Amino acid sequence: MSQFIAMERLDSWMRMLKTEKQLLHSIKAQTAKGNRDNISRTKAYEQFFRMHPEIQWSFLAGMVSRNAGWNMCDLEGIWFSHLLGLKYRHHLFLTYEEANWRIFQDAYPQLLLYHYSTKYGRPLFHLCHYFFITNFMKNEWYSFWKHGDREKLVTALIINEQNIIEEPVIKKQSFVFHSLLFFLQDWMHFSTVLFPTCNGELYGSSVSHFRNIDKRIELGKRLAGLLFSEDLFPRFFEFSCRTEPTGARYDYEQYRKKPRYHETPMLRGVYPVIYHRAGETEQWDMKKRVKKKWFIEPKWEEEPYLTDWYDHKQKQLHTAAIIKNLIL
Repeated sequence: MSQFIAMERLDSWMRMLKTEKQLLHSIKAQTAKGNRDNISRTKAYEQFFRMHPEIQWSFLAGMVSRNAGWNMCDLEGIWFSHLLGLKYRHHLFLTYEEANWRIFQDAYPQLLLYHYSTKYGRPLFHLCHYFFITNFMKNEWYSFWKHGDREKLVTALIINEQNIIEEPVIKKQSFVFHSLLFFLQDWMHFSTVLFPTCNGELYGSSVSHFRNIDKRIELGKRLAGLLFSEDLFPRFFEFSCRTEPTGARYDYEQYRKKPRYHETPMLRGVYPVIYHRAGETEQWDMKKRVKKKWFIEPKWEEEPYLTDWYDHKQKQLHTAAIIKNLIL
């Protein structure tokens, strides 16, 4: 009898291994498909959130990804193309692209592991190491599976994503992040993250000293708090559901009282698919400690309603482009 039980357990274990092997192939394929470009990333994040609204980070990632697309397409729009040289615009685009590619490459397998954990009724986070996911995040997923603390998981994923891009993107792309042009853009807050609504209002937050990881994590936490605020979340979610991402700022400017013409192109109309090479994968938590302050709730020191602010900044941008053309 005991031998029969042992054989049954072995057979069950072998079936489980086969299932997990199939899952690994499926997750890798789905990640590659979703990580094709900015548009596919945005859709993947937001579709995942509709399946699993308890994973709030996926909606935050989708809305921030929309902003990345708008920033990319700005570079080939009618204003920034007059202000910035072709070489700098190309480097800036590749920097946006690499940062968002790296975050998706790390985060989306985590989301899918959670999805399949819910499907099979057991945590599958022991498979994290096949995707070079940090022990920090593996432990956070186990904690979420057990306790269901949504806010803590959002914060952990924000901490992780900013550390993921710190070394290979922020510190290595010195041409971009140490240039006078980036300093001016950072100082003028043109890279502010915006959350639009279908009634034309804009909300968001900005960060100065973008190169500082503490500042970027703080921004992420503020954005998460804003995105899921009780009054505003339904408006942001409505925008997401109604608005197909194209990369053009017309995605949200179409809802303004006085809609602008297409001042920026659609992303797939101007940019090719970029094929990335990850290189050596190093887990950041092996050489860096997780700061306690990263988990502290952020403080708001600014007004999140940015509709009027946005109009003012657009006027500044247009004026700068006109002046440069007159001088040159």
